[in-house]
Amino acid sequence: MTDPTTTPASPQPLGVPRTPTGDAGVDAHLARLADTDDLDAGGHLQVYEDVHQGLRDALSALDQRPGPTDPARPYDNRS
Repeated sequence: MTDPTTTPASPQPLGVPRTPTGDAGVDAHLARLADTDDLDAGGHLQVYEDVHQGLRDALSALDQRPGPTDPARPYDNRS
């Protein structure tokens, strides 16, 4: 018989709520955090690294989007 005081407990969900951000890509990365609910602690690192990289990529993509162009300024040639 196994002593329950020395047997590690199985992974348990933390039940941490995730609030949607409104950005489908970001929300998909954050939803991936739920995968850790079924993993032991040793499996968390890969999930965290994947989510972190996905969020970094999403932030970097913001810099790649064309921003608003400056309207023509008819008075730039003042003397």
